[in-house]
Amino acid sequence: MTKRLLSGNEAIALGAFEAGCAVGCGYPGTPSTEIIEALHPYEGVYTEWSVNEKVALEVGLGA
Repeated sequence: MTKRLLSGNEAIALGAFEAGCAVGCGYPGTPSTEIIEALHPYEGVYTEWSVNEKVALEVGLGA
C-alpha cells in the first residue's frame, strides 16, 4: 500500500475515480475547481468545464 499526501479536493477526485466515476463536470471559480483539475489526469474519466452551474448540472445529469 502506497501512502500519498493529498489535499481534500485531490482525495475527493481519487475517491471518485476509484468508485468508477466516468464523467466530471464543473465550472471555473468554485471552491471545488481543484477536483476537476485533479480528476482530469485519470485515464477513462471525461472532464469538462461548463460556463455556469446550470450547464454543469445538465452535463452531469446527461451522463
